[in-house]
Amino acid sequence: MSKAIVVFSGGQDSTTCVIQALSQYDEVHGITFDYGQRHRQEIEVAQQLAKQLGLTSHKVLDVGLLNELAISALTRDNIPVSNTLMDNGLPNTFVPGRNILFLTLAGIYAYQLGADAVITGVCETDFSGYPDCRNDFIKAMEQALVQGMDRPLALITPLMWLNKAETWALADKYGQLDLVRNHTLTCYNGIIGEGCHECPACKLRARGLHDYLADKETVMQALEQKCNHA
Repeated sequence: MSKAIVVFSGGQDSTTCVIQALSQYDEVHGITFDYGQRHRQEIEVAQQLAKQLGLTSHKVLDVGLLNELAISALTRDNIPVSNTLMDNGLPNTFVPGRNILFLTLAGIYAYQLGADAVITGVCETDFSGYPDCRNDFIKAMEQALVQGMDRPLALITPLMWLNKAETWALADKYGQLDLVRNHTLTCYNGIIGEGCHECPACKLRARGLHDYLADKETVMQALEQKCNHA
């Protein structure tokens, strides 16, 4: 029996990964992390979507220690979300160590459940510039988890080489475009669906949706080509 763990935030990307995984695995288990994030409504959204989509199980894990250690606009209400890059060239919404911690804990959970795959919606093609969303990082984490737990484990990144328009196309391919469009939470200010229209996450999401709706056929063809060569 095939089993997968999906790192599930309730946003566009991770929800699309869940939708695809449900067609590929016998069991799909979601894991959501509560780290005191600014947009913590995403936890309730993930819980609702987990029930609606029929995940085998859904765990919410308290990792509040990350909030204490990682200073970011997503972990401090007194730091406004900004489009301006910090002195180190990264967005102020970057939470240092977040994906290192999330993937480590998801890997431990996979070990306990006997799952051979952890799925995460990170992307290097059309993203916010976070270093822990890059393919090189994922491959390094995969090797560390395999070595550290001495068992096979694949870190699967279905969106790694997709742009945002193609991610929308992937949701549409599985007949869930409206669900992802209206019931996921990507907005850093905690507004479900189309969001606040102002934060970087909302702008990236909206631009991708516009590009997909403007030329569905071309975007879907590009998606299929990438999927066939994956």
